[in-house]
Amino acid sequence: MTIFEKIVKGDIPAYKIAEDDDYLAFLDVFPIKKAHTLVIPKKATDYIFDLEDKDLVSLHLFAKRVAKAMEKAIDCKRIGVSVIGLEVPHVHIHLVPLDDIGDLDFSNPKLEFSDVEMKEIAQSISNYFI
Repeated sequence: MTIFEKIVKGDIPAYKIAEDDDYLAFLDVFPIKKAHTLVIPKKATDYIFDLEDKDLVSLHLFAKRVAKAMEKAIDCKRIGVSVIGLEVPHVHIHLVPLDDIGDLDFSNPKLEFSDVEMKEIAQSISNYFI
């Protein structure tokens, strides 16, 4: 069982932003930028291109709604999107606030925020999620 499956089951806490029956968005606990968010399908699938077409489209549409909320809550030029798929064997989309192209460099040092800050960031985005 992956860490993401444990988050979906509620066995591991997460800074949740948005959730429906099929998808979940939560803050990355090892962010490269403030508000770095992960969007996952609740159904475990290792590789994004193994998703059924309808599920791939639905995942991206859910991620778009999260990104739109992020744009309203976080001061940035854009929300960058990345799918790497090597870190956790469970499909996930990275949504990262961008001000510069280098902001999406995963070799950048990971940032640290307090529990209170993470809760505030998640809530500020969640407030705009439609």
